[in-house]
Amino acid sequence: MVKRATGTVALQSFQTYHMLISCNWLRELTGTQLSPEAIRDRLTNVGLAVDAVESRGDDAILDVEVPSNRGDCLSHIGIARELAVIEKSKVQSPKFKVENASDKTSQCGSVEIRDPDLCPRYVARIVRGVKIAPSPDWLVKKLEGIGQRPINNVADITNFVLHEFGQPLHAFDLAKLTDRKIVVRRASKGESIKTLDGVDRKLDEQMLVIADAKEPVAVAGVMGGESSEISNLTTDVLIESAYFDAASVRRTSKLLGLHTEASHRFERGTDPEGVIAAQERCVALICEIAGGVATEDTLDVYPNPIKSKSVALRPERVESITSLEVELDEIKRILAALGFELRAEEPKSLSFVIPSWRHDVSIEEDLVEEVARHTGYDKIETSLPPVPNPSGQANGINTGPGREMINR
Repeated sequence: MVKRATGTVALQSFQTYHMLISCNWLRELTGTQLSPEAIRDRLTNVGLAVDAVESRGDDAILDVEVPSNRGDCLSHIGIARELAVIEKSKVQSPKFKVENASDKTSQCGSVEIRDPDLCPRYVARIVRGVKIAPSPDWLVKKLEGIGQRPINNVADITNFVLHEFGQPLHAFDLAKLTDRKIVVRRASKGESIKTLDGVDRKLDEQMLVIADAKEPVAVAGVMGGESSEISNLTTDVLIESAYFDAASVRRTSKLLGLHTEASHRFERGTDPEGVIAAQERCVALICEIAGGVATEDTLDVYPNPIKSKSVALRPERVESITSLEVELDEIKRILAALGFELRAEEPKSLSFVIPSWRHDVSIEEDLVEEVARHTGYDKIETSLPPVPNPSGQANGINTGPGREMINR
């Protein structure tokens, strides 16, 4: 807590999650020339503490503490965004395009959401004619570098995109889905599912599942089911990309005692507007690495689109709360680079659209903190609040009868 005579800024403490980040991957995304140690120091200074830097071959891996309210930083792109703000550069988004495509997804399958309160958005796309095989060396190296075990090309691609975009994905064997149908619903009374770890799990009626026309094939946002698992015989895959309610995933994960890379991200809030880009990246890589032909479009079921929100910032509040003197152009640069779009500008107030991936921002003080951490917490002055003297006037030193009690 930093206290000043004119205000207080709360530097909140949150439970953290350790995530391994590849420096080479960050260089691909930002073009940074900083050393791993310099990246460590810069990220730590903006609130993303790096506990360790470990050399692995020609790469260096950062052990980053991501606060529980910063789900947007549970990815390489999220960390790259922070680094780009620090270096006054831009994130060089990965370029990808689905080269082979034919037919509409609706001709090959269907999607129905019965419980949109727990799954506001579900996107599906199909790739046919894939060949399941070991992943290429570059993909294996990328995953092993951040502590992930390679499985097969399709599974590895979904895992790669998760760590790149922060969006969990799941691949179903299309032939194993009854009627080639996806139904997103709450579990029925007495239902159970054998998950990919081989454990039979009993479900309750508040848990969200991904089902086909007959039975559950995945625990939504947590883990897939064994019955629809990708195997060496798989030729057609359905790629799921969805936005699930964070509280629902948290409850299900806790009750089942099942914590996964996917559930961790959904519990902290993923990006509802990022599901298609992540899926497109995944499908493009599958077509490139595993072969096959993708459908031309996606089945995007989004019955109640989530509306963007905005928050106002009075620039003078940055100094009054933190003591930091930050130029208006720098305030706008920092917030724009973090994804906050300037909606309106008045003489004494700015209005910013909150990016869809920043669930932790809702009030003016949140924007002040964003500016403060990228300006430098170490530059914030500390001072004691004024103490009233017997005459009722405020001074920095108390000389009245109560002095001994105050100094005790």
